[in-house]
Amino acid sequence: MVAVVKEDTWTARRINRTAVITMVVMVFAWSVDYIDRFSIGMALPMIGAEFELSKTQQGWLVTVFALVYMVCQIPAGFLADRYGSRGPMLVTLLLWSAFTAMTGMAGTFGMLLVVRGLFGVCQGLFPAASFKAIAERTTPGNRATVTGVMLSAGGIGAGLAPLIVGPLLMALGWRHTFFWMAGIGAIIGVVVWAILPKALPESLSSLPRADAKTPEVSRKQVLKSPVIWKFTLLFCVTNMLNYGMITWVPSYLLESRGLTLGQTGVLAAIPMLVSIGTTILGGWLFDRYFHDHGRWYLGSIALVTVVLLTLMVNADSTAEFTLYETLALAVFGMATMAVFGLPLRVLPTAVTGIGMGVMNFGGQVAGAVAPVAMGWLADTFSYTAAFGFLIGTTLITAVMAFWVPQTPAQFTFSPASPKTS
Repeated sequence: MVAVVKEDTWTARRINRTAVITMVVMVFAWSVDYIDRFSIGMALPMIGAEFELSKTQQGWLVTVFALVYMVCQIPAGFLADRYGSRGPMLVTLLLWSAFTAMTGMAGTFGMLLVVRGLFGVCQGLFPAASFKAIAERTTPGNRATVTGVMLSAGGIGAGLAPLIVGPLLMALGWRHTFFWMAGIGAIIGVVVWAILPKALPESLSSLPRADAKTPEVSRKQVLKSPVIWKFTLLFCVTNMLNYGMITWVPSYLLESRGLTLGQTGVLAAIPMLVSIGTTILGGWLFDRYFHDHGRWYLGSIALVTVVLLTLMVNADSTAEFTLYETLALAVFGMATMAVFGLPLRVLPTAVTGIGMGVMNFGGQVAGAVAPVAMGWLADTFSYTAAFGFLIGTTLITAVMAFWVPQTPAQFTFSPASPKTS
């Protein structure tokens, strides 16, 4: 017989403890996600040399992952809403660790593309489940703060990846490096599954009916919502910067600045590690001050980032390039929750998985486009042209910030028929 926990046992202390434990668990899980995902950027020069690949072909190793990852986002949202968060997260963590190991076994470029695609399937099921885990275990009032901490793992993973992967690549080669990362990822996957706390009652995890413009929302309404798709497009242009920098900065530092692999690892890590704090800060600022003023917040951040990226592209020295790169990613890190904050506050917990799946679909369009587009620009013109692509997409972000709603009252869905499920 399953024990039923009465709602009145959920004291403020227990609710906060649930949020904190969930936040810590998800930071670990997402850190492994990003380390496994972005280690390919550090390994690209070695893989390219072994298989005699152009930069465009190297970009496809990132893009094939992103394409498959992108296609999986909406189905992953359905799975998360249907089965909850705990089971799907365990399965995906274990499976993507297996395909991380298989990356090191690939004997041809074609096989490597296939393995990276399968790796994309496994990781593609994870984000919707993780957002679902947050929605089930937080209240709307602290959700952006908790989610901001979780997404700061992007900086942790992307920052640690060069520091961890660089020495491993030098000591073991790229193949054995992927074996080591696979083993660590599998262990952490089991730990995440074991200690994720019990979900809150839905009455605590969703907005009060009086605050929600459309309190009852179905999955079909989410898929048809123009507002959700506006935020999806916004996340697409926003995510171009992260994918582009993580994929091509290591190769740029090695080839254009003449750095060693060890030096590249350190300099590539600095901007990502700095962005950890600003991503967390951005979530707190959104919850505290900007939850109803997201347009000016995001637009201002994007314009400042455009200026810093322009200075980065025109930098004369490696130190100057890294300084402006660090400042640009630090400032832009504060924008993350301006994209996710309002949808996470408004979407009922029951449909958070599909809502975040749709939004993350847009983010992975960026992952499919940016690496290959920038690789082609670098091959055809120069790295300056490639980084100029990111200046353009960040400027578009500033414009699109004023296209999306910024209050719960503006976040509406079409009425559902009685038979809609």
